[in-house]
Amino acid sequence: MGNNTNVIIPAPFVFSPSQAWDGNDGSWSTFIIRVGTPEQDFRVLPSTAGQETWVPVPDGCLSSDPSNCGTLRGVYPFNGQQSTGFQYNQSSTWKLIGLYDLMLEQQLNYTGNGIYGLDTVGLMLQNSGGLSLTGQVVAGIATKEFYLGIFGLGPKPANFSNFDYPQPSFMHTLKEQDKIPSLSYAYTAGASYRIPKLTGSLTLGGYDSSRFTLSPIWFPFDSDDSRSLSMGIQSITATNTLTGTVMLMSFAILSLIDSTVPHIWLPRAVCDSFEQAFGLTYDPSTDLYLINDQNHKQLLNLNPTVTFALGNTNDPTNTTNIALPYAAFDLQASYPIYNNSTKYFPIRRAANDTQYTLGRTFLQEAYVIADYERSNFSVHQALFQSPMPAQNIVVIPAVGIPSNTTVTHAKHTSLSTGAIAGIVIGGVIAIFLLIALGVYYFRSRRRRGMTNNPVIELEATAEKRLSRVFVGEELMSEERHEMHNPAVYHEMALKDEPVLISDDNPVYELAGDRTWDGRQVNQRTRSVAEVKVETRPSR
Repeated sequence: MGNNTNVIIPAPFVFSPSQAWDGNDGSWSTFIIRVGTPEQDFRVLPSTAGQETWVPVPDGCLSSDPSNCGTLRGVYPFNGQQSTGFQYNQSSTWKLIGLYDLMLEQQLNYTGNGIYGLDTVGLMLQNSGGLSLTGQVVAGIATKEFYLGIFGLGPKPANFSNFDYPQPSFMHTLKEQDKIPSLSYAYTAGASYRIPKLTGSLTLGGYDSSRFTLSPIWFPFDSDDSRSLSMGIQSITATNTLTGTVMLMSFAILSLIDSTVPHIWLPRAVCDSFEQAFGLTYDPSTDLYLINDQNHKQLLNLNPTVTFALGNTNDPTNTTNIALPYAAFDLQASYPIYNNSTKYFPIRRAANDTQYTLGRTFLQEAYVIADYERSNFSVHQALFQSPMPAQNIVVIPAVGIPSNTTVTHAKHTSLSTGAIAGIVIGGVIAIFLLIALGVYYFRSRRRRGMTNNPVIELEATAEKRLSRVFVGEELMSEERHEMHNPAVYHEMALKDEPVLISDDNPVYELAGDRTWDGRQVNQRTRSVAEVKVETRPSR
């Protein structure tokens, strides 16, 4: 028998949801992050397409906005008062980078600028504790295009024109500091329409096997690293619609899974099929599909199901089906999209194939596992039961761990002052716990066997690997150009005129006044973007 190696690796980090449901384009399960020193708290949405941390800033709440604007955008009180956004000038650890284009969802025509800096970012664990990293890229956003803040799950570093080296992402830093076992994550958005409601699930460095029904299909990352989670949609069918059972899409398209946005972007012909089957009305002022009360009531009684067949070939034995009930599409849009809450159906007309996207609506019923070390991902049907089974967190091991390794998980801890005083006593107990945990893990691996573990199966299937493995800061790095000189940066106030730093260098506000009343977009903001946004060099 060969020598057995005992390696201690960190346990996956289970990012607990906030228990709140937020959003002006649906009801979404959010997560709490802490930014700055002292900490300022925000409810944000995970982004499978981004890699940065974004939080609203006070500039985004105008006098014309609701009085609870900050709360609606996921901002918690700070210093005993309700806050309207991240007050970076109150953070002793904030280091300004400058004003830059957000550079996310541009293919979907999302726009906006961010005031970028480096600061401490922490992930809240069950309303307290968690883990924190210093010197992380943070963007303060005023634009309402992104109503809530986001927490980027990608490994791509941020490359700024006035920095000599790329800034690593939060996920990459977690892995480099051995706070998670591998560069991977698993996520499902949760469902507010289920009874009882079921919040989202986000695991960094592993997955929760209690939240999905296993699919055997794994997809390689797309060669375009900005669209890694792309895979084929072979067909879309629907049952119990207003017109019965229908084939909504009979041809294949390549679509991106992107939790940053709420909608499902599809070809115009497919949207037309949805429109007829569900009795929708297209609103050209917002590009949304609305549904009247009569059709909505009838659909509630019919309870249609829409099924997406996913696979990179048209072989039905090599596809996975994700079924969404009508309730998953039963969303409401509110201010500033519409002044009053309005029922809408979250499909969008894609202008071209770069816009085909499966957003958060899809991820209410889908569970995605992304493995950046092996450059592949999988999509599974989310599991809903009452009661739900007990949580079962499974580690996704890093590439290179020998098959004969006995793995012991180092648990995440968040120590209060009182807990620190008990470390000496607890240390003795911890030693025995680690030994017991190692024995348990070794025995449980033998009991389960390798055939029931999709991660092990993935490692054993060489043809599913790609040669492109995460290699640090050089991977997927794009330079973005600063929008003005940081040396002459002034506090940005929302005014009708730019604050002139010099005659040839105007500084405009953070696009916080991009009004959207359901009829038109403020043209001044658009012209500002044309003046201030510099073009990135193509890769």
